[in-house]
Amino acid sequence: EDHRLPGREALNTIVAIDLDGEVEMQVLAKGYDFYSSPRISPDGRRLAWLAWNHPQMPWDGTELWTGELEKDGSLGAVERVAGGSEESIFQPQWSPDGVLHFVSDRTGWSNLYCWQDGHALALTDIQAELSRPQWRFGFSTYAFLTPDRIICTYAQDGIWKLARLDASCLKIDPIKTPFTEISYLEACRDHALFIAGSPDLATSVVKLDLSSGEIEVLRRSGRVDVDRGYISRPEAIDYPTGGGLLAHAFFYRPKNADFQAPPGERPPLLVISHGGPTGAASSALNLMIQHWTSRGIAVLDVNYGGSTGYGRAYRERLKGKWGIVDVDDCANGAAFLAERGDVDSERLIIRGGSAGGYTTLAALAFRRTFQAGASYYGVSDLEVLARETHKFESRYLDGLVGPYPERRDIYRDRSPIHFPEKLSCPVIFFQGTEDRIVPPNQARMMFDALRARGLPTALVEFEGEQHGFRRAENIKRALDAELYFYSRVFRFQTADSIEPVPIENY
Repeated sequence: EDHRLPGREALNTIVAIDLDGEVEMQVLAKGYDFYSSPRISPDGRRLAWLAWNHPQMPWDGTELWTGELEKDGSLGAVERVAGGSEESIFQPQWSPDGVLHFVSDRTGWSNLYCWQDGHALALTDIQAELSRPQWRFGFSTYAFLTPDRIICTYAQDGIWKLARLDASCLKIDPIKTPFTEISYLEACRDHALFIAGSPDLATSVVKLDLSSGEIEVLRRSGRVDVDRGYISRPEAIDYPTGGGLLAHAFFYRPKNADFQAPPGERPPLLVISHGGPTGAASSALNLMIQHWTSRGIAVLDVNYGGSTGYGRAYRERLKGKWGIVDVDDCANGAAFLAERGDVDSERLIIRGGSAGGYTTLAALAFRRTFQAGASYYGVSDLEVLARETHKFESRYLDGLVGPYPERRDIYRDRSPIHFPEKLSCPVIFFQGTEDRIVPPNQARMMFDALRARGLPTALVEFEGEQHGFRRAENIKRALDAELYFYSRVFRFQTADSIEPVPIENY
């Protein structure tokens, strides 16, 4: 990645470096806006890689290329194996005997293929996702034990599963584990290693003996052990949303071994809109969610249209409709639970951070479903996001909203910052003073607008924090302040003693 060109975005290439220092660095592949996943075949004679151009994101469309590696380290004849603007390729990898494998979503679901005799042969054909959105390098959903024995992980209905695949007969056998979230899969001899979590277990590094089925947790991401009497387990729910379609979410009921709600009382509901927006709500143990459910507040963690894990068509629901589909799915999820009698329709709350904060603010500005909200460094001005971001995301909004500046009108129409008068309920804002992605003045402008309109509102700023809070004391203070804000808005007494937050117009 070369940043030396003044006034231009970084130049990405694939290069070869002579480890002996006898030959100058050679550029092997150039011309595309992005490159990733260079993989050398076991015999050292071929190279595979992914490439794509603006305005595509890697989950929209990528191309898989291969080329002959010459003895001097240069690249000879090349060919495009798969991919395009409407097909996303994930994790190119060579088998031990030198056959190129990759994951493609060409059927609408991401399945595993191998490249043989100039053709792509499907090794799996299931309505599942063997890929993850490539926000980072190094994701792995399959690994080789032998040339034909493969261990893979895939998502169905938001739940990740593990399986054995016999490529010689195209047979896939599920492996029963307690985990519902699995990533970064690797294999060695008769063992599989991966990062995993479950509703009862925080994300951990796990080793699985494939012969005995014995599971060993090598390292946990957190050392806090919580009695299961205080753990609310997620319920995967589907519910009707706009266009006669279904949306997906995880519903958590309040749970605390020491307390029981009064007969007939329905709990408040906190709706969470995840970030990305091309992300997904996880079913693994999340202590932030348990923070709310152990205090009598139900949680709906929404996988709105645009989320991964439910096929390409579901992910593409958000194309051109960010701020509409995601908002509808959050609002309709809350209405569904209220109509079903699970939650109190008069105490519906929505919260989110970053892109999820945008969905939160859009829901509060353009819908009348919720009675309170919390925005964590939420995007309120889409134009700022389109103009001031890094190369990888610089054309992301082309697909989510529209080309900029050609469709500036859409950006303005969907930016809550231009419609503060439409905010009609209490909102608390959390913001880092050094946030370069969402400038602090956006939160301050929204806060000032609510204060001027006489609505209860609060602004909590953390000095030195950026886009996402890092310091433990600030994370704790934010959660305490958020709970305190809700307790005043809905007039209930918290079990914990919490340092008050200044609330305007209360």
